[in-house]
Amino acid sequence: MKWPIRLAVLLLALGIAAAQTTKAPKTDAEIRQEIIKQSIASYKGSCPCPYSVDRAGRMCGRRSAYSRPGGASPICYEKDVTQKKVDDYRKRTKQ
Repeated sequence: MKWPIRLAVLLLALGIAAAQTTKAPKTDAEIRQEIIKQSIASYKGSCPCPYSVDRAGRMCGRRSAYSRPGGASPICYEKDVTQKKVDDYRKRTKQ
């Protein structure tokens, strides 16, 4: 192979490798799910959300922290994640 052809092949290979290692930015929906996951993980009890299951295997329902006024307020649903929270997440994680 001549030198310019080798260079072209090398640059093409490097471009393909770089494209494969670059992660696509998360969508708003993916970020909302991540925020919910982090919120639930940071809750200390066994019933953060109505759809959670307690230690005995029962659905938490109205016993959940989400359903009770005052105290902890875990984020359980996408509708609870504001666009500002999504934007703040992007800034915090540099996405």
